Amino acid sequence: MSPDLLFWLSLALKMAVTAGFVVGATYAAERAGPVVGAMIATLPIAAGPAYFFVALDHDASFIAQSALASLVVNVDTSIFALTYAALAQRRSLAASVLPAMAVWIALAFVIRAIPWTLWTAVAFNVVGIAACIVLGNRFRHVRMPPTRQHWADLLLRAGMVAVLVATVVSLSTTVGPKVTGILAVFPIVLLSLMLILHRRIGGPAAAAVLSNSLLGMAGFSATCLTAHLIVERVGTAAGLTIALAVSIGCNLVFWWIRRRTALAAVPKP
Repeated sequence: MSPDLLFWLSLALKMAVTAGFVVGATYAAERAGPVVGAMIATLPIAAGPAYFFVALDHDASFIAQSALASLVVNVDTSIFALTYAALAQRRSLAASVLPAMAVWIALAFVIRAIPWTLWTAVAFNVVGIAACIVLGNRFRHVRMPPTRQHWADLLLRAGMVAVLVATVVSLSTTVGPKVTGILAVFPIVLLSLMLILHRRIGGPAAAAVLSNSLLGMAGFSATCLTAHLIVERVGTAAGLTIALAVSIGCNLVFWWIRRRTALAAVPKP
């Protein structure tokens, strides 16, 4: 088998595996309501497979540096979600998504130009994500109406993430760890939720899912930080597995906190 054919077959397999994973995860997100759905959507549904496949071609140092870039860009993604949530209260899908996407791209270029250290990245996350959570709190208390799955939505979602993973894997050797880390956390899952939910259940309800996701962004930051700190010490496979466990654990804690808060707010008979 020629090397070119082997490359394309391998890439197609990676895209298929990722697409299947994303379809299942985001289906559960839509069915679970805005809080649980947001917690599922902020798991490393797209970034996890991207990092897994990039790790097959690069060493632990490359993955650690990419994770640092992803840690910083996660604040950009939080701002992206908040921008959409604010605009979606009164504006159309295009008028909400396009400005939010423009903000993400502009901030990504700024982030790429800055020589980040671990401490500046952590400080940026603490301040940036905390501010987004506070500002987005007023958009998240909207009841999400029942939705029906359409096969076209599944294809759109799976295709978008599969293309992202293929792009990250193909370009990682050329663009280096920093850009790889930025591309790996491109907000493809949140973008797909915007495109599907806004037209189906309306802007405010779709914004509620995105606003609830802001707390989950803190868990994803913890995931990126964990990967950056430990992959060179324990190995790439073990490090990424531990980082995934951190993501799941954080989101379970955040779900429990939100659930307790909601129950406490219910008037007692």
